[in-house]
Amino acid sequence: MFEDFHAIDRWSGEDLHCRWEGTIVAIATRHADAVDVRFDVNGRPLWVALPLEAWGQQKQRSGKVITDQLAAQIAGRFLKQSIEEGYDSRREICTMTVAEVLSHLDAVVAEAKAQGEMPTLPVLA
Repeated sequence: MFEDFHAIDRWSGEDLHCRWEGTIVAIATRHADAVDVRFDVNGRPLWVALPLEAWGQQKQRSGKVITDQLAAQIAGRFLKQSIEEGYDSRREICTMTVAEVLSHLDAVVAEAKAQGEMPTLPVLA
């Protein structure tokens, strides 16, 4: 779904190929309470930061956790929507709010259910 997709930049009309590259906990790398999901966007790195508080709120509201695979789908959906709505696709990092994470999570889960399952992330060498 959102691990490898194309989006059209609203302002430039450029076709942007976005591909998931990896997921890391930002506490270790930039001392942030977030999970960073890296995408390659037409050859440029772009990170989407998801606040860790969203993990706690999701566990509290549903009893289920956000997996790495689900975090990548949430970040990808947010990135695609942001590009299509005119958000600056040349940025190096985009930060999501807890509400945005939970909203995109609900949408990703609904789409996955409609398709029958969550797509798997590619194994990168």
